[in-house]
Order: sequence, then C-alpha cells, then structure tokens
Amino acid sequence: MSPEAKVAPNPGAAADGDFMPSFLETLALVERLHRLLLDVVKDEFERLGIIDINSVQALLLFNVGDHEVTAGELRSRGYYQGSNVSYNLKKLVDCGYMHHQKCTVDRRAVRVRLTDKGRKIWAIMDGLFRRQAEGLHEREALGDVRLADINRSLRALERFWSDQIRYIY
Repeated sequence: MSPEAKVAPNPGAAADGDFMPSFLETLALVERLHRLLLDVVKDEFERLGIIDINSVQALLLFNVGDHEVTAGELRSRGYYQGSNVSYNLKKLVDCGYMHHQKCTVDRRAVRVRLTDKGRKIWAIMDGLFRRQAEGLHEREALGDVRLADINRSLRALERFWSDQIRYIY
C-alpha cells in the first residue's frame, strides 16, 4: 500500500482510547472525595468533642435542615445515600437530634425533622462548609475551573447513571 493510499487516522481514536482510563479515574476520585468529606466532618466533630454521632449522620442532619420528610424521601431527595437509613434515623432520634412522628396521611410512614439539638449540628456543618468554600475560593485551589462547570459535568454523570438504572427493568 502506498503512503498516499493510507486511510487518515480517526482524530477521535486517540481520545476514545484515553476515555476509559479517565472514566476509571473519575470513579476513583468521586469515591475518594466522598470519603475525604466524611473525614473532614469527622475531624471537625472530634475537634469539638462531639462523639455521639458520626459524619454520615451529621451530613444527614445537614441535608434535612429545615425540612420535614419521611424516611423514604431522604433517599429520593438525595439527602441520604447510604443503605442503612433506619439505623441512622433511630440513632439520631435516640440521641435527641431528630424528632419523629407518624404521618397523619399514611400511618405507616414516619416524618422526621430536626430538634433544637439537631439544628445546632446543622449550624456547625454550615460553618464548616462555609469555611471550606471560602478557603477553596481564597486559595484559588481550582485554578480557572469553575465549580459550576464541575457540577454540570457531575450532574450529567448522575443523569447517565440514573437512566441506566431505570432502563434495566
């Protein structure tokens, strides 16, 4: 075959070959970032001497905030990502961070909301996240990358995975 007869390489081929390693790196980063977030929260609570709840429970309290929700809504609204929501809710109720009551419409459902003690944890978390955001911004830790662009990409990945789950059945 003469040099002139060679087929021009596909310009996207190199990029496609790099996609899988980049995808796997993204998966690992998402997982590590979640674990690091839990460690940041854990360190803050240890510094403050709060030992009766863990970082997952603190995030749950923060995400509930001023809302009153059922246990089922915690996952559907994205307030809780774990599999043992009943255990964590029971612990938070037992420790006085959440109030629960039977739903008047559906007696099987339990509605939860923060108590005053839970709102104090919310305020601690809010302060922690504000300091984190300010530090990230002041140090220009992301360079020219905007959080809005990162969020847009992560939402697209979330939609892709959600669609994959929905279309399995």
